[in-house]
Amino acid sequence: MNVALWVVAIVLGLAFVAAGVAKSTQPKEQLNEKMPWVEDVTPAQLRLIGIVEFLGGLGLILPAWTGIAPVLTPLAASGIALIMALAAAVHIRRKEYAALPVNAVMFALAVFVAWGRFGPYAY
Repeated sequence: MNVALWVVAIVLGLAFVAAGVAKSTQPKEQLNEKMPWVEDVTPAQLRLIGIVEFLGGLGLILPAWTGIAPVLTPLAASGIALIMALAAAVHIRRKEYAALPVNAVMFALAVFVAWGRFGPYAY
């Protein structure tokens, strides 16, 4: 189970690091082509979302890997689950139902990591 938690944390972490870098560095107009929801937020809000996703992705991997404050890993997973719940709410409000399965899978993976690292497979 420990290996499964590591694999999920790394894959989820890399996905969020990549998404965070994209949202915090690319122009809003360029992101609007692939993510229509960005038209509802200001450029500053978009950058903040990107930075939070980037830090959450790092938080899934680095604390456990380095052994420095490993309790941050399940906290990062909990934060990512919250981000995915809020993202799903935005997609529901915008009637973008096709995006919901991705939000649900990412939410479930983040909850799995949080459960495992807070609970029976803590560091």
